[in-house]
Amino acid sequence: MLDLIRNAGAFVLAIGVLVAFHEFGHFWVARKLGVKVLRYSVGFGKPLFMRRGKDGCEYVVAAIPLGGYVKMLDEREGEVPAADAHLAFNRQSPYKRFAIVAAGPLANFLLAIVFFWMVYVLGQPGLKPVVAEPPSQSAAARAGIRGGEVITRINGESVETWNALRTALLEKVVDRRALELELQASVRDAASRSLTVDLSAVRMDPEFLFDDLGLSPFQPKIVPQISAVEAGGAAEQAGFKAGDKLLTRDGVAIEDWQEWALWVRANAGAVPVVTFERDGQVLSLKPLLATVEEDGVRMGRFGARIELPREANAELLAEDRLSVFAAVPAAIEQTWRMSALTLKMFGRMFTGEVSVKNVSGPLQIAEAAGFTASIGIAAFLSFLALVSVSLGVLNLLPVPLLDGGHLIYYTIEIIKGSPLSEQVMAAGQRVGLTFLILLMGLAFYNDISRLVG
Repeated sequence: MLDLIRNAGAFVLAIGVLVAFHEFGHFWVARKLGVKVLRYSVGFGKPLFMRRGKDGCEYVVAAIPLGGYVKMLDEREGEVPAADAHLAFNRQSPYKRFAIVAAGPLANFLLAIVFFWMVYVLGQPGLKPVVAEPPSQSAAARAGIRGGEVITRINGESVETWNALRTALLEKVVDRRALELELQASVRDAASRSLTVDLSAVRMDPEFLFDDLGLSPFQPKIVPQISAVEAGGAAEQAGFKAGDKLLTRDGVAIEDWQEWALWVRANAGAVPVVTFERDGQVLSLKPLLATVEEDGVRMGRFGARIELPREANAELLAEDRLSVFAAVPAAIEQTWRMSALTLKMFGRMFTGEVSVKNVSGPLQIAEAAGFTASIGIAAFLSFLALVSVSLGVLNLLPVPLLDGGHLIYYTIEIIKGSPLSEQVMAAGQRVGLTFLILLMGLAFYNDISRLVG
C-alpha cells in the first residue's frame, strides 16, 4: 500500500510538472504574440482549483492528471466580439501560430536541459562499467570479453558509469553500428585491449538487447557468513547463529552469498542439508525454507542477513558530477542525444525492429516515478528529464491533433499561401484521433499485460 501511495504521488507530481511546463510554453508565447488566452489548465475534467486573473484568463488544476491544455480565443470555437477579433488565434499569421504551437515541445526540451543540468551538478552515484562473466552463447562471450574487465570506451566515446554505458550501447545498436570496445583488465589493473563485438545475432530491441549482448554489472563474491538471524525465521528455527559460515548445500559448495540467496528464492519450502563452520567446527543443519509472497510471486526465505564488505564495493562505485558551468553543455548534449534516440526508437517501432512493448503506460510510468523518487533526488530528476524529452518528441511527431501535425499544416500554409481546406483538416483530425486512440490503447494493454504476466 505504501508503494502504491508513493508511486501515485510521484506520478502526479511528475506529470503535473511536465504538463504544466509544456502548456506554459504555449501560454507564454501566445501572450507575447498578442493572442488572448481564455484558460490555462493542468489536467482534464472537473476543476479542483480555479482562479481568474485580472485579464480574464482562468487558471485551472483539474481532476484527471493525464494532460492539460491552453484554450485561446478562436473564431472557430465560438463567437468572438468584433473588438477582440485581432486577439483571436485564427487571425494570426501562420508564422505566429507556428511559434505558439512549437513552444510547447520546446518548453519540454528546455525543462529536460534544466533537469539534466541539476543531475550533473548534484552528482548521481552509479557503478563503474565493470562487466560480469558473460554467458557462453552471448555476443560478449564470442567477442572474448572476460568477467571483471572494465569497459572504458565505446566507438571512441569515454564511459564512466553503467548508466552512460547503457545509453551509448542503445545509440550504437539502434544505429546498427558495430561495437568497438576498449577494455581495462580490471579496476586495479590498467592494462588495456580493444575488440569488436559482432551484432549480427543481437536483437535491436532494448527488451532483449543486454541479454543478447551478455553484458551485466560485475558483482564481487560475498563470503556467505551470517551476521544476524531473523527472529522466528527459518535460519533461527533450524539453529543457525550469527558468525556461522555456510559451506555446502546438499553437497554443493556455497561460495557466494548471492548464489545462495537466489537458490533460496527459487526453492520455497525446500529442506536442504546445509553444512557450515562455527568456531572452527564443521556442522550441519536442515532448515525448512519459509514461503513468502511478494507482488504475487511465491519465493523462499532463509531469514538471515550478512554484512556487506564496504571495501569490496567501494572500488566499483563511481559518480557523474560536473561543475556548474561544465554541466551546461553536458546537459544540452544529453538532451539532444536522448531526443535523437527516442525518435529513432519510434521509427524502429514502426518498421517492426523494436517491440511495441517498449511503449509505457501510466502504470509503468508511475512505478518508475515512485522507484526513482525512492532512490533520491538525482534519480528522480533524471527520470523527469527523460520523460520530458519523450513528451517533446512525441508532440513533434507529424500526426494531426498533436503539435507536430499543426506545424505541418502551418508549414504547408506558408508554402502555398493559403490554409488547407476544411475537408483536409477534418480528415487529418480523424487520422490523428485514430492514431492517438491506438497509441493509448497499446500503452494500457502493455500495462495490463505486465500486471497479468
